[in-house]
Amino acid sequence: MSVPLSLSLASTRDAARPLTILYRGPLASCDYDCGYCPFAKRRDSRARLLADREALARFAGWIAAAPERISVLFTPWGEALVRPWYRRTLAELTHLPNVDRVAVQTNLGARPSWTEAADLRRLALWGTYHPDQVRYERFLDRCRELRARGVRFAVGIVGLPEHLAAARRLRGDLPTEVYLWVNAAEGRTYTDAEAAAWTDLDPHFGFSRHAHVSAGAACRTGDTVVSVDGDGMVRRCHFVPEVLGNLYDGSFRAALGRRPCPRPLCDCHIGYVHMDALPLYDVFAGGILERIPAGYGTEPRPDGDPARPTGAGAELA
Repeated sequence: MSVPLSLSLASTRDAARPLTILYRGPLASCDYDCGYCPFAKRRDSRARLLADREALARFAGWIAAAPERISVLFTPWGEALVRPWYRRTLAELTHLPNVDRVAVQTNLGARPSWTEAADLRRLALWGTYHPDQVRYERFLDRCRELRARGVRFAVGIVGLPEHLAAARRLRGDLPTEVYLWVNAAEGRTYTDAEAAAWTDLDPHFGFSRHAHVSAGAACRTGDTVVSVDGDGMVRRCHFVPEVLGNLYDGSFRAALGRRPCPRPLCDCHIGYVHMDALPLYDVFAGGILERIPAGYGTEPRPDGDPARPTGAGAELA
């Protein structure tokens, strides 16, 4: 990994404080065709794919030389793991001494064999099941293979009425150690009876059911948690456009600190999980980035080395 020269700049931030990064590069293509997603079946041009690959390499180089401990959640617009440079880079990052956790949002469509190159104590997958996009048996087989390999993962589903039967089937076939999360469908209002059905599958569905009032609220984003795009522009989170600085020239460091949220509402897990007013750092202790609550996904790996239930969640708590 190449190390940017800008890293020689003095840091104005306490290097002992861990930093969590939500990274989203130029990649915007996906192999699925979900009706609610603007990136469904979108194809990236060769130029865009090259730009994404170069941006990822630059970001990985920065992490390799960063003075603080780093945890990363990759939140691509499309599907990243169908691209070899993501599989390779994720595996490489897990071996860096200053990296606590590397997680990625994915549809689990890629074969899990790439995880053989990773340090599984530091890798985690945030998987999403799309019942109308993949055969149930194929998705379940992916989950079984990941578990057999000792890969830490959770899976989830969007809480649409037409998905309820599939979600119940999946919950019944997955081991209890595998967490199944449910996202409230965007713009949907749930009756108490509907919410109860989803809560039977995901005991934490209530946090997703309603948007959270965030205007003026305290939040860890912009302080110990930031989002970074392919150009290295740093923002407090994906949902606030204000730029704090750039990752590669170090200008973002002076802007890190506590500040009230400027948005009226926060309705996405990767945002509201960091709000001080919610108990989610306790609920998801050890699994903040990968959306795995405490007590899930901590069974021993096949080689007898317990999967580490620390990393991002423990560092952030």
